[in-house]
Order: sequence, then structure tokens, then C-alpha cells
Amino acid sequence: VQLQASGGGLVQAGYSLRLSCAVSGLAFSTYALGWFRQAPGKEREFVAAVNWSGRRTRYADSVKGRFAISRDNAGNTVWLQMNSLKPEDTAVYYCAAPRLSYTDVLTAAAAYGYWGQGTLVTVSS
Repeated sequence: VQLQASGGGLVQAGYSLRLSCAVSGLAFSTYALGWFRQAPGKEREFVAAVNWSGRRTRYADSVKGRFAISRDNAGNTVWLQMNSLKPEDTAVYYCAAPRLSYTDVLTAAAAYGYWGQGTLVTVSS
């Protein structure tokens, strides 16, 4: 199983970025997926999750209304659209899938067994 995250970069506060995660090696349409982030010196934290169909989503309070998770089951890709970025959004962002097929939304990091390599997002003030 491979998860390849991309799309990170350096942006100014208030701007947008779109992260992508290409997934291979599992039955993509039967897996819930998630995005997490880890800032320097901090624990990894939940950002957003989506169920198998894309119709159910969940967000951390800190990103609600600014970020949007979506997926394309035909293309085995999950995205994280990040708008109105803030300096506190600076972190390495990871996409994740559970180790076993699970269709509903998952928010706990412990529920995920497969992780991408991470993509760095830096937001300057």
C-alpha cells in the first residue's frame, strides 16, 4: 500500500493550497481516508476525514469552514483544499488510510494503519 502526498509549499497567510494524495495497493472505494498534520514540537493531530463515498466528512474545529476534504474513487485520489490559511496551519500534512477496509469516517490517528510520507505546508504572516 502506498500513499503519496503532494501539493505543499510556502504561502502567505490568507492564501490557499490544495493537497493531493494518490493511493495505491488497496480497494480505494471501500476505505475511509483522513488527513492529519504535525507541527514542529507538537503531536500529530487530526485535520479532516471522509467516508468511502465522499458524502460524509468530519473536520477539526481549528479548520472547520476553511478546509475541505474530497475524494475521487475512480482516480484513487483524496484532496485537502485549504483556504484562508493561517500561520498556525504550518505543519507537515499526512494522508492516511486504515489498515483494514472501513467505510465510515475515522478521526483517531490510532485507527489508521497506512500513512503517506507527508508534505510540508508553511504559512507566513
